[in-house]
Amino acid sequence: MDNHETSDFSRMQDLAVEDDGFEYSLRPETLREFIGQERAKEQLRIHIEAAKRRGHALEHVLLVSPPGLGKTTLAKIIANEIGSNFKQAIGPVMERLDLASTLTNLEQSDILFIDEIHQMKGYVQESLYPAMEDYQLDLAIGQGAASDVVQISLKHFTLVGATTREGLLAGPFRDRFGIRIHLDYYEVADIQQAIRINSAKLNINIDKDAEFALARRARGTMRIANKLLANVRDYAEVKGSGVLTLDIVEEALEFFRIDERGFNTQDYAYFRMLIEKFNGRAGVKALAVALSEDERTISEVYEPYYIKEGFLMLTPGGRVATDAAYEYFNYPIGSQTSLFY
Repeated sequence: MDNHETSDFSRMQDLAVEDDGFEYSLRPETLREFIGQERAKEQLRIHIEAAKRRGHALEHVLLVSPPGLGKTTLAKIIANEIGSNFKQAIGPVMERLDLASTLTNLEQSDILFIDEIHQMKGYVQESLYPAMEDYQLDLAIGQGAASDVVQISLKHFTLVGATTREGLLAGPFRDRFGIRIHLDYYEVADIQQAIRINSAKLNINIDKDAEFALARRARGTMRIANKLLANVRDYAEVKGSGVLTLDIVEEALEFFRIDERGFNTQDYAYFRMLIEKFNGRAGVKALAVALSEDERTISEVYEPYYIKEGFLMLTPGGRVATDAAYEYFNYPIGSQTSLFY
């Protein structure tokens, strides 16, 4: 891959998008089927079993991780393991009336899953406090001096919140989650096992070397592994025999411009911009403008993997490319060369 190749940062090849029907069909339904995250699974298994034995609703759960590591899947698995209903909402768009309607329709031990809960408006978070602690909803009736607050009793439910930015949650809100689960990036061996299982589900003929080639490029993320499997399957059906051998997989990955570490044209554009235009140091706002990309997408989707790989440091002075990034993307370490100056 050309290290200086430009990119329009379009989402066409974005492998961290929300799941579609393909990925939905591959989701595990129980903790036993869920691959990897052994410590997190054992924590959940213990809490769920204890709640069952007491006959109580599960404590509220906060799932924390970068995108694509299985927070939504785990929330659905919690409902399956408990044998309860699953209701889903998205934090940024939820208002008080939506929340009130949802909460009053929950049954005993139901799971209410709120994705991107750190983006929930502050006043909506605050309205959840009595619901989470005392299982009651304070509903304002009327306006101004004539308004009144009516307390509505709720069934004992479990709120499962998913966040990529735990630090953005208000302290009192965060403290009301009795169970906090952190999901780590997956090991290559776990992703290879998932690729093998999912290939069998989809009747894809794939050899072990090809599984490994996909797994090591999945950036420790199951969602990306599934997207890679889908893209390579399509390529093999059109350009080959449909069988995923190592040769056809590597040919497909080269075609889709996914390098041996899982970096794509968007990643190359990021580091090209950071090193060439900004001499290796820049703020996220400047990078977002230069790349025509959303700040949240940069900070929540791309950068956590760069940091994990040791290619990026977050400092008070901005994002800083490490020596490892200079070396990997074929720049002289500490170079001040810029095509823009």
